Amino acid sequence: MEIGVEQLLFQELLEVIEFLAWGGDPSTQIKGIAYDSRQVEPGFLFVAVKGLNADGHEYISQAVEQGAAAIVMQREVNISPGVAWILAADTRHALALLSTRFYGCPSSRMKMIGVTGTNGKTTTTNLLAAVLNVSGQKTGLIGTIHNRIGSRILPVKHTTPESLELQRLLHEMSTEGVDTCVMEVSSHALSLHRVDGCEFDVVIFTNLTQDHLDFHRDMDEYLESKLRLFRSLALPGEKKGVKYSVINADDQYAKHFIEASSGKVYTYGVRCKADVMAEDVQINSKGVSFTVKGKWGSCKLQLKLTGLFNVYNALAAFSASLALGIPAGLIIKALEESDGVSGRFELVNCGQDFAVIVDYAHTPDGLENVLKTARQIAHGRLITVFGCGGDRDRTKRPLMGGIATSYSDFSILTSDNPRTEEPLHIISEIEKGISSPAAKDSYLVEADRRRAIQRAISMACPGDVVVIAGKGHEDYQVIGLQKFPFDDRLEAAAALAETRSGGIGLKSNMEQKPGSEG
Repeated sequence: MEIGVEQLLFQELLEVIEFLAWGGDPSTQIKGIAYDSRQVEPGFLFVAVKGLNADGHEYISQAVEQGAAAIVMQREVNISPGVAWILAADTRHALALLSTRFYGCPSSRMKMIGVTGTNGKTTTTNLLAAVLNVSGQKTGLIGTIHNRIGSRILPVKHTTPESLELQRLLHEMSTEGVDTCVMEVSSHALSLHRVDGCEFDVVIFTNLTQDHLDFHRDMDEYLESKLRLFRSLALPGEKKGVKYSVINADDQYAKHFIEASSGKVYTYGVRCKADVMAEDVQINSKGVSFTVKGKWGSCKLQLKLTGLFNVYNALAAFSASLALGIPAGLIIKALEESDGVSGRFELVNCGQDFAVIVDYAHTPDGLENVLKTARQIAHGRLITVFGCGGDRDRTKRPLMGGIATSYSDFSILTSDNPRTEEPLHIISEIEKGISSPAAKDSYLVEADRRRAIQRAISMACPGDVVVIAGKGHEDYQVIGLQKFPFDDRLEAAAALAETRSGGIGLKSNMEQKPGSEG
């Protein structure tokens, strides 16, 4: 049994989910929950979830052999006598609510801020965490790069953890005295019920552009997944008081989020009229400055982060902080002191006379935003290295090809995380978006990412900007079903060192043996 978690009776768990039928002893004690049969221990409840690659119903007998005291399923399976069972309409939803109940509804014991959108989630959550820390709160962070409780760093598997792990993590935060948890909420998490049972105080919408259409059927379904977070504010729960929606007024989908929201709505923007606005935006290579205006007054803000996209991220954090009652002076102090997020427009500086920037941009909108900013700070040419991930949304590949060659003086098309796809096939789909005759002579193909980075850096001249896009903070490359050590920032630094010493370049990553998962 886990520390701080009370044993519950089977009948107590029945109270929190809708079920079609049940059987067994209602007084059966439940000592833990698992959806992976390999994690089942004696006295556990096993929830059979149909996943993308495996169906938990096929492992019910294994779970029982390992001591499962009860089973939750969404299609009828013969259960051994003496084992309690529930037939539920949706076991993913049931897993979330059962986990919430088992861990004592931890989100109700702290402030919860959820950030969703295609781009900007990671930077916005980190800026918010910085503000909360400066205001004296103990902060929890759940996101793409890492999870954090106070200053303690925890590993991350998904942008938003599976519901069981999420509730366990929130329980851990609660027991360690976290005041406010800030979390990235992905469309996958919303569609797969990972955040069901979470009670949010503030939800933030950054933007919505094309992504994940390998998972969602179309943009309408993608939009609907995001709207779920805002509709969840109207659900009954333990928390009382006003809840807030913070929405990017400049986004074309803003009205949908405003209509879906309950509680008080705060809007922010640069172009459209909003509750919190940025004016007189000045962007350079070292940061961005602007005036923030609202009903509360106005103030100057000088960020260490650069790019118009970071103006929006800062406005989102500023608006949410105001909603929570944090004084504007503390918000300004925190935002101005915040350094960049790992792998987000991150400079690789080895003393060279041109700029090298590594960024996570892996969507058409994300790549366009980064290249627009890079173009603003370039005194010479803009050279871009990028690819598209394998086994993911194929429709964005030609779009990104068109964007890269439109904004860049020269582009090198390479592999990202090809996974089980052939890198040259992915690149051929990127090339379909490069339509203008002039663009045909402004790019080359180098499937090996290490060599692509070397080539870009070797051709850079003083005043140029080299953008290496797509992987950002990742320290691995997925080729086939294996992960290989690979970090764009380290590769860029090595290439810079090789260029300065007149070296011949590094060994191809495609020839390396698999390493740890990083």
